[in-house]
Formats: sequence, structure tokens, C-alpha cells
Amino acid sequence: MAEWSNVTVVTKANLYFDGKVTSRTVVFADGTKKTLGIMLPGEYEFGTAAKEIMEIQAGELKVLLPGQSEWQQISGTGEFTVPANSKFKLEVQSVTDYICSYIEE
Repeated sequence: MAEWSNVTVVTKANLYFDGKVTSRTVVFADGTKKTLGIMLPGEYEFGTAAKEIMEIQAGELKVLLPGQSEWQQISGTGEFTVPANSKFKLEVQSVTDYICSYIEE
């Protein structure tokens, strides 16, 4: 979806890895949250409490999901799901634009 209506945007940025990964939180009327962010080239490891769906809008990266031994390449657009209470690794090769949805199960 290219745009959302009737949302609240938290203007304070979430900063990770010395500002190389940033995001802003968007809160929907039903209380669900997404973040919109940018990742600069680099290697990162994230942990998550909730299930996450990462939608890559533009960029190039590799992701290593929990329990996997092979990296998944994404060039341009793509999507991957991270299970709750896990860690995943990213190798970002070019500036990457993303949307992260948090799924409460």
C-alpha cells in the first residue's frame, strides 16, 4: 500500500547502530503498529519479541533468518517474516527502505 489514512506518527526517531538504521513508528486506529525506516549499508543483528513482517520497498540486502543456514538475497523489493522471540541477521548492501509490521499472536 502506498499510503495510509487515519494514523498517528510518532515523530521521535528510533535509532540503531549509531544511526545507521532509523525508523519512525506509525500507530493505526486499531492500535497496531508499523515502523517505516531506512538502513544504510552494513551488517546488523536484530532481536524481536513479536513476530515481524519486513517489507523491503527499495534496496539490496541479504537476510539470515532463525534456523536457516542460507542467506536470502533481496534486490529491489521483497518480504520476509521473522518469528517472535528470535534474532535475525542482515547484510545491507545499498541504502534500503523498509516497512516493519509487528504481529501479536
